Amino acid sequence: MFQRILRKGHGPAPLGAREYLETLFLDPPYRDDDIHSLVHLREDGTVNGFMGVLPMPFVYQGKTLKSAIGGSFMVDGHEQDPYAGARLLRAFQSGPQDLSLTETANDVSTTMWRKLRGTILPDYSLEWLRILRPAGFIAAMAASAFAPAAIAKPLARPFDALLRRRGAPPQWTHVSDAEFAGKTLTTEDADAAETVSLFQQFVSAFALHPQWTESELQRMVDESQSKADYGAMVRRKVLSRSGKPVGLFLFYGNTGGIGRVIQILSLPGQEGAVIDAMLADATERGLVALRGRGQPPLINAMLGRRFAFVHASSSIVHAKDKTLLEPFITGQAFFNGFAGESWTRLLGDRFD
Repeated sequence: MFQRILRKGHGPAPLGAREYLETLFLDPPYRDDDIHSLVHLREDGTVNGFMGVLPMPFVYQGKTLKSAIGGSFMVDGHEQDPYAGARLLRAFQSGPQDLSLTETANDVSTTMWRKLRGTILPDYSLEWLRILRPAGFIAAMAASAFAPAAIAKPLARPFDALLRRRGAPPQWTHVSDAEFAGKTLTTEDADAAETVSLFQQFVSAFALHPQWTESELQRMVDESQSKADYGAMVRRKVLSRSGKPVGLFLFYGNTGGIGRVIQILSLPGQEGAVIDAMLADATERGLVALRGRGQPPLINAMLGRRFAFVHASSSIVHAKDKTLLEPFITGQAFFNGFAGESWTRLLGDRFD
């Protein structure tokens, strides 16, 4: 089902995919014996639906909340059993957790969540795009739709080089050579241990955030390194003029390609500086654009920096205690990326 429905593949799933699905959903980083993934059975006992569930405790106002991330939501033969998906989602929301969350709901599942009184979070549901090299971006988009079009990528470079030599004012279509020169904060590679420490430091500024332990977050950071479909991993800390870490960004991408940003973290008020440092780094590496998922503080900082926004999938929360919705509605909850399922190999990796 995973291979055919979610990966749009043919034939049986590779052994690596089977092993990873088993490891991720039967022995997740934050194992909770009360929270499990769910299957839906036909009358003859065969499986025709699945929802992968990842337990993840959150903390709010000093209280630990049982929480669960629902993803890998699929139904086989929806026409024969149109209510299978709704039953799975209702069973998920009826579990023992205080918060039921998803960051990957498509239009169909968003409708189901809405009918079951889930709260759609617009500011967490926006995908953003920042073009760095317009000709290269067009060539990369064409190649993703039609592989032979990749031959046009080298032809885009002279046009982008000409645009980059143009000076102020800054344009939404490209980044000029002088736009970030000498203006951005210094960045350095962050190893896995330092990444874990910085994650824990930066998310603590949010009123509601994951209650990550070092060992469990370490596993997530390690697994996040492999996303072959997205390109090489870039994980950099951003340093203030005095050398203090004020932010961290993690994206994947290769020269001439569109980078995928999984997480941007910063101290409060430093979001814009961290975003500028990330754009400068991606430009230096030869990426043609960056794309990622929004969070309210990031979206506020992106306004005025020539980002484009679009809705592709929904971030949604269901809370048994409606007072727990407040930090999500006001943008005080840390959600998406590592506080979700984007860190897993299911999104962006190969299992050949």
